[in-house]
Amino acid sequence: VQLQASGGGLVQAGGSLRLSCTVSGRTPNRYTVAWFRRAPGTEREFLVATSRFDTSTYYADSVKGRFTISRDYAKKTVYLQMNGLKPEDTAVYYCAANERGGIYSNTDDYHPWGQGTQVTVSS
Repeated sequence: VQLQASGGGLVQAGGSLRLSCTVSGRTPNRYTVAWFRRAPGTEREFLVATSRFDTSTYYADSVKGRFTISRDYAKKTVYLQMNGLKPEDTAVYYCAANERGGIYSNTDDYHPWGQGTQVTVSS
């Protein structure tokens, strides 16, 4: 399976963006897909994951209530809708997959990874 993230950009504080993660390959919808981000000088941070067939989702406290994950099975794409963006949300955002299908928040549980998309929130 391969992942490609897109949709990043520059937005003002309080604005919204929707990131897309296209998952290609065999049976992509069977994979858990998660979103992470990495700000300069920090470790990669888990944001949210949706399990196989979206039976479970799990959000980090830092984005709960502002970010929403969803999946379009026909388009084989997982979205991250980000509302109420803050300057501290500025980071490179990555999507990643796990074939076991459960919910995981550690970077080591995910492979492969998409290439990342830059989100910049201005104050």
